[in-house]
Amino acid sequence: MSSELQTEARVTPVATPLTLALQPINASASLRDQAYVMLRQAIADADIYQSHDEIRLDERELSEKLGVSRTPVREAMTLLEQEGFLRMVPRRGIYIVRKSKREIVEMIQMWAALESMAARLATLHASDGEIAKLRHMFDDFRDTTPAEHIEEYSDANIAFHQAIVELSKSQIILDTIKNIFIHVRAIRRMTISQSDRASRSIVDHLRIIEALEKRDTELAEKLVRQHSLDLAAYVEANCDFLD
Repeated sequence: MSSELQTEARVTPVATPLTLALQPINASASLRDQAYVMLRQAIADADIYQSHDEIRLDERELSEKLGVSRTPVREAMTLLEQEGFLRMVPRRGIYIVRKSKREIVEMIQMWAALESMAARLATLHASDGEIAKLRHMFDDFRDTTPAEHIEEYSDANIAFHQAIVELSKSQIILDTIKNIFIHVRAIRRMTISQSDRASRSIVDHLRIIEALEKRDTELAEKLVRQHSLDLAAYVEANCDFLD
């Protein structure tokens, strides 16, 4: 074997199989657009940081699950590559892009800036009813601890942060934040069960809701920013496996 082939053999990473939650798409609309939406959502819902190994997607398997030919799937994956969610490697395949610890920390810091501004705007533009819905997100955890229902609480936690962004009524913030949401969401889901973070997060959430209800613009912005910066610090200190 030549030295070049030996080098290539050494650097070829192990690929972890990942089953994405997909359903056949409706042929009445653009197949490419539907495939794009479903693939993007499936990647967002997947635990892409569960292993060190790279995650390779099988184009044929995706086509079969979506019930369409490979062409719209390939076109959808090209869009996802342009947005930074996939990486196509000639003669090797298509891989889900995962970020390093440094990149994740920087993404969370960016999220902190955007979500805190969203909270500020929410105190100015969201209705009382819209803010009240935030409190109801945690009704199922009033008589129990989040750790007892960690998966359900993780979903509520993610929905809470997404809701704050939506309450800003700022389309620019929504558009800007969506491309880092997949990675920040995955890290929130992964770390929520560690070091009693769930119990501490629900305390933070209730303080944030109270500030929003009181229309305390400065406090709401400060609390939301610090909540995310605490996550960034936790990742920096504890998530060495991301490197």
